[in-house]
Amino acid sequence: MTTLTDAPAQSGVSGARTLNSLGFAKPPRETRVVAAMSGGVDSSVVAAMLKREGYDVIGVTLQLYDHGAAVNKPGACCAGQDIHDARRVADSVGIPHYVLDYESRFRNAVMEDFADTYLAGATPIPCVRCNQTVKFADLKRVAEDLGADCLATGHYVQRLEGEAGPELHRAADPSRDQTYFLFATTRAQLQYLRFPLGGLPKTQVRELAAELGLRVAEKPDSQDICFVPNGKYQAVVEKLRPGAIEPGEIVHVDGRIMGRHDGVINFTVGQRRGLGIATGEPLFVVKLDAANKRVIVGPREALGVTRIVLKDVNWIGEATASEDALDGRALMVRVRSTRPPVPGTLRVGAGWSVELDEPEEGVAPGQAAVFYDPTTTRVLGGGWIARTE
Repeated sequence: MTTLTDAPAQSGVSGARTLNSLGFAKPPRETRVVAAMSGGVDSSVVAAMLKREGYDVIGVTLQLYDHGAAVNKPGACCAGQDIHDARRVADSVGIPHYVLDYESRFRNAVMEDFADTYLAGATPIPCVRCNQTVKFADLKRVAEDLGADCLATGHYVQRLEGEAGPELHRAADPSRDQTYFLFATTRAQLQYLRFPLGGLPKTQVRELAAELGLRVAEKPDSQDICFVPNGKYQAVVEKLRPGAIEPGEIVHVDGRIMGRHDGVINFTVGQRRGLGIATGEPLFVVKLDAANKRVIVGPREALGVTRIVLKDVNWIGEATASEDALDGRALMVRVRSTRPPVPGTLRVGAGWSVELDEPEEGVAPGQAAVFYDPTTTRVLGGGWIARTE
């Protein structure tokens, strides 16, 4: 029988009480856990395995949005069919299940920000905003109100106990690692959260789903942004901000006007295809000037970035490190969820920034720069990309 391995089996202190698999010094039956259930295979396995181990499990599903296109579309989440799937899993494993209507909160905290970020010429990451606000703040409060010892999710990250408390680490399966989307997790949230799947490969999770008899064992993974199930995010922005999408010019970095566009939200830094202009050279989107409704294009070499200026930085590395001590700190930096971390240096002076050892292409404002320790799998924090140089 496979068991959850998010926490160490022993406290490591001579004479201390044995910990359960979630790190608490009491039997599982006396440990209440709220399992965040999205209706997908990962969160369903978490809930079912916790129940099988004897924990006092309560399943909670957040209804974040609802529109007809999402109800029966594979790969969506948090609405329609997914809520039904979560409820059926909870019934099958014998745990109470609650659906909470968070549509208004989700719209205000995530969807509105999504629209405004695109209109400002940046590229948003709504999954980070959702984790930062709705899931790890609002849902955490719900779990605490229910008297839960912790909140468990199906994210592929590892929470490991360090000398100064819990640390966030990359998943054991690099192909499933989701730490990029959790860089904004605070120390207080990390203390309360548990990520039981962080040490498992996805293939084993699906095997466990089948072993546990879960009907979602073969359910496709979520691929799209949950509230953009057809991939047409421009339509979402137009709906949220009617009339705000304006046409403008496509301009070469040397000043030449190359053509016209229907709105800067149709472009992102690093984009090559779909520019709508014909030239004898490959051109890429280098910058989006939303204020002047301009899309700046240029050759590939114009994409190289070595300095990234950040805002709203979240540091979850050494708790005692001062800003002066952090200045000049060597890091590994991930600037896109699909890219590996690259070497860089943290600068903390008149604001936070990172200097990359080698130029990186397609670094877009609105995305995140996530910090990793160069010698371990630990996440040290990160910040939102404000601008590049």
